[in-house]
Amino acid sequence: MDWSLDEGFETPGGVVRWGALGSGEPLVLVHGTPYSSLLWRDIAPALARTRKVFFFDHLGFGQSEQREGQDLSLAAHSENFARLLDHWGLSRPSVVAHDIGGAVALRTLLLGRRSYRDLTLFDAVSGGPWERGLFRLFLEHEEVFNQLPGYAHEALVAAHLCHATHIGFRPGILDAFLAPWRGEDGQAAFYRQYSQIRQADTAAYEQLLNSISIPVRIVWGREDRILPPQYAEWLHERVPTAELHWIEGAGHLLQEDAPARLLACLTAEFAPA
Repeated sequence: MDWSLDEGFETPGGVVRWGALGSGEPLVLVHGTPYSSLLWRDIAPALARTRKVFFFDHLGFGQSEQREGQDLSLAAHSENFARLLDHWGLSRPSVVAHDIGGAVALRTLLLGRRSYRDLTLFDAVSGGPWERGLFRLFLEHEEVFNQLPGYAHEALVAAHLCHATHIGFRPGILDAFLAPWRGEDGQAAFYRQYSQIRQADTAAYEQLLNSISIPVRIVWGREDRILPPQYAEWLHERVPTAELHWIEGAGHLLQEDAPARLLACLTAEFAPA
């Protein structure tokens, strides 16, 4: 599959790969874990018909650099995101964020003091008690998972990815998402990043959510099994400017389950304040 990030940006932890399409008002797409900017392969070109769209792979993910010793915490991802915004010369972009990308975008807004024109969060980590399920096991037993035989690791990652979609992946897509996590180095990189993502990094800004004054749109798949609907309601209750939209028959990966309906949300006007 041809999805290449042609640009590189040097961070303290390594090179972050990024790309951009289109022209017009800037819009930045922020992915989550264990995915990559490949999630935006259909969304970015459509948005780029009217906007300048920026996308990137977090450090340690996708086409960005993976190596031992990287700081892959949400705080570090937020700092790298702020550096990218500065590198791109963006002072008030629109931001669209998914999964842990939501936490990265919120930390950058609330603690990094960067400004956005507006913010869309969908099926996103934002706060509350989200250290749960398989994710908690990754946190607590990194050394065990790192010792899994390669076939067992690959089967686990494939099952985890498939659990995020309600309708299943199109041909070739699952394999593309698996590719960065294969082999000895990929396996180490997979558990390295999960072992550093902590709830404490969202607790640090939770008390500031009610201070958000820019337009915020929350979009959520009704069948999300990774972050069930109560997480959307939790966020909606705490952000005074937020509007909430449900997408029926879709899971955690709206980009895969309902790309047309997601795109309709991303191109609609925000509700009047």
